[in-house]
Amino acid sequence: MAPTKVLAGARVVLPTGIVDGGRVIVEGTRIAAAPAPADAQVVDVTGHWLVPGFVDLHNHGGGGASFTSGTVDEVLRGVHTHRLHGTTTLVASTVTGDLDFLARRAGLLAELAEQGEIAGIHFEGPFISPCRKGAHSARLLRDPDPAEVRKLIDAARGRAKMVTLATELPGGLDSVRLLAEHGVIAAIGHTDATYEETVQAIEAGATVATHLFNAMPALGHRAPGPVAALLEDERVTVELINDGTHLHPASLQLAFHHAGAGRVAFVTDAMDAAGFGDGRYMLGPLEVEVVDGVARLVEGGSIAGSTLTLDRAFKRAVTVDGLPVEDAVAALSANPARLLGLADRVGSLEPGKDADLVVLDSAFDLKGVMRRGEWVVDPQLP
Repeated sequence: MAPTKVLAGARVVLPTGIVDGGRVIVEGTRIAAAPAPADAQVVDVTGHWLVPGFVDLHNHGGGGASFTSGTVDEVLRGVHTHRLHGTTTLVASTVTGDLDFLARRAGLLAELAEQGEIAGIHFEGPFISPCRKGAHSARLLRDPDPAEVRKLIDAARGRAKMVTLATELPGGLDSVRLLAEHGVIAAIGHTDATYEETVQAIEAGATVATHLFNAMPALGHRAPGPVAALLEDERVTVELINDGTHLHPASLQLAFHHAGAGRVAFVTDAMDAAGFGDGRYMLGPLEVEVVDGVARLVEGGSIAGSTLTLDRAFKRAVTVDGLPVEDAVAALSANPARLLGLADRVGSLEPGKDADLVVLDSAFDLKGVMRRGEWVVDPQLP
């Protein structure tokens, strides 16, 4: 058995606040309570930050690999790419496709979830609005028939975590109720809903806003639309893509001001190019060109996911957006872990939880990543 590790001297972000000169004890795959044994291996992380491993609710791929169409090895490469950037818990997202194809993908991804490589499956599409389709194939969109929604969650063998819906479409509210009954998150997104229709969906059981502000009507003073309804309801967690492209900093501040730090989850919405580079890629059946790290459809120019990794989202949150470190940690770890029902295992640095953590230097650049007690990125500090 690996020796007990003591990561000592860092600024440790705990649920109760920041501890200067703190220590985290790792025994096997878990965080242990003090005291550490005399023969423990001490890793000096003085001058660094220790934060919980990041949890990504919404991620389509990375490292040149797609979660929608890649082989098992390719999916694992994409997962590993994001682990190198601090994401120790990841939900694999699909994009709109033929229903039978998505059911087959659910089977493949469910196996990886059963092996502990991913935390579950998120279906983004095909049950979304053609008016707000973004980088989804218009010809494959369909109304959210509860029977078809049920087909996908059954194919996921209990590993479906979230389904994004345009809840104003025929069958939308019944599909939300179905998902809630089966313990699957109903997320409102790629929607053309009014304020009133969004309120109805929340009452039916929807609890997440898929990439708030993007692929939905803008906030209006006479027609406030879904943004106002999603921000004002305490039952809703809002996803934000903090890459500097999807959101103006003022929009991010607006979301934090109205939702509060406890209801925001930073996500990547990453596609294949994350951690890989510029070039041409396929997102489902659609061709995407990535230039200077920004992904857009070749036809039409719509933003097509992102190339974001969560370490970059963290650094931007504290150095550009001016968020307190504790709020960034909540948005990247604690809040998504709670949503996924995994808060007893991940999302915070507490005894008994998985030893998933990230080491950041004083400039908030990533230096180390540990997952279940093993270094994915060894900080190799003196």
